[in-house]
Order: sequence, then structure tokens, then C-alpha cells
Amino acid sequence: MHYLKVLLLACLLTTGTVARAQDDLSAYSSQTFIRKGDTLRYRLLLPLHYDAHKKYPLIVFLHGAGERGSDNNAQLLHGGTMFLRDSIREHYPAIVVFPQLPLNQTWAPMKFINDSAGKFQRVDFPLDVTPPPATTLVNGLLDSLLASGKVDTKRVYLGGLSLGGMGTFYLITKRPKLFAAAFPICGAGNVEAAGNFAKKVPVWIFHGGDDKVVPVDASRAYDAKLKALGAEEKYTEYPGVGHNSWDNVFVEPGLMTWLFEHQKK
Repeated sequence: MHYLKVLLLACLLTTGTVARAQDDLSAYSSQTFIRKGDTLRYRLLLPLHYDAHKKYPLIVFLHGAGERGSDNNAQLLHGGTMFLRDSIREHYPAIVVFPQLPLNQTWAPMKFINDSAGKFQRVDFPLDVTPPPATTLVNGLLDSLLASGKVDTKRVYLGGLSLGGMGTFYLITKRPKLFAAAFPICGAGNVEAAGNFAKKVPVWIFHGGDDKVVPVDASRAYDAKLKALGAEEKYTEYPGVGHNSWDNVFVEPGLMTWLFEHQKK
């Protein structure tokens, strides 16, 4: 599977479309999380009728390769407006976080495998290596938010698209006790390690059937593996849809209802 293509997205996509695509995203405050000299930029959306004395579900969304950078804005291009819809904010109050990857980083560790002639074969997703710097910071941010007393620790949700879908699979594999549910979009990962989260984190996997960037086989493999493991899992494949299957997901009926039905015991 040619996951290498996903790393080329940053060269093919521009952030010049952000201003045209977004509505008023000023409701997302600009934040930074700093640890040991490293900085994670992120945007934070509070519930519509925020009450400082209440605890709220937390939704973390990981963007794709084309939204990497340091402007703390591009990561809202895909998904930012979804969480601003009145219907969602009224019925599914939550704290929403969009962290931003620096250029040339990934959410999940990735190892490129070549054959004896040096020809690219595949990408592996090792679990026994140090997480990428930004992902280490995301983990720190999560721990900080959980310790703040503002988050319902039984209702922490994770989603992401493309490179962020890979990060979603990675984080639920590494921290299955944390997340109540997850929705990876056109992602990929270490399918053989799916047992780490199969009985702990319900997932709804999405992919476009005509994805030329991250082939749909990646999600089909997870679907088959999780079904074999008896996991609570849903899989939606959009026939004829390419890499931008997130456009379908953001208007998917029942996504938020499904997400909020789950909480840790």
C-alpha cells in the first residue's frame, strides 16, 4: 500500500484555501502547550453555554498532512466548522481541541521499508519507538486537560483524517484505557496490534472506496481484524469517493450520537 503518498500532500496542498473554506472560526481560542522547551499549538472550543463548574466531554481531532505548520489556523480547515454547527453545539456540548503538527512531523511513528534494490515497498507503524515530538506533547496536553477538573474523564473522544487517521489508530493502540470512542478517517496503522484496543475502544472507521492517497485496503484490514476480534466496531466505505472522504463524514447522520453514546465504565 503506497502510504508514502500521504507525505506528499504537504507539497500538493496549500493553506491558501483556509480563509475561503472557513466560516467564523474565532470561537476557537488560540492556545499553546509548552513542555521541556517544546511547543504544541492548538485551538480550543468551549461548549456553547459553558459552565466552569461542570465537566464536559473532550473531543480531540487530528488533522492531515496538508494542514501542518505553525500558524495555529490551518488545522481547522477540515472539521472546524462541523463542531460550530448550532445543532451539534446545542445537543453535544463538549470541549473540542484541534492540535497542529509542525511541518515534516507525523502523528504516528512511521518506518519506510524498501526491498533489496532500494525500491519502496511499504510503511510500517512501529509501537516500540519514541512517539513523534508533537504526539508526546498531545499526550501531555491530554493529561493536563484531564487533571484540570473541567473534563469528564470517562468521555474522551478522538478522531482524525488521513495522517490524523493514522494518529488516531496509533493513540488508541497506545492509550486504550483513555479513549471512550474514536473515528479514524482514511487512515492506516499497525493492524496486528488492533487487539490492544479492540475490546476497550469502540471505533467507527471511514474511508473512500476510490482513495488514491491512502488506499482503502488499510481500513478494510482494520475492519476485518476487529470483526475477527469481536470488537465493537463500525465501518463505512463511500463508493467512488477519493481521499476527501472527510467531507462525507462531516455530514454523516448519527456520528455525534454514536460518539456520545460511549463512555468508559
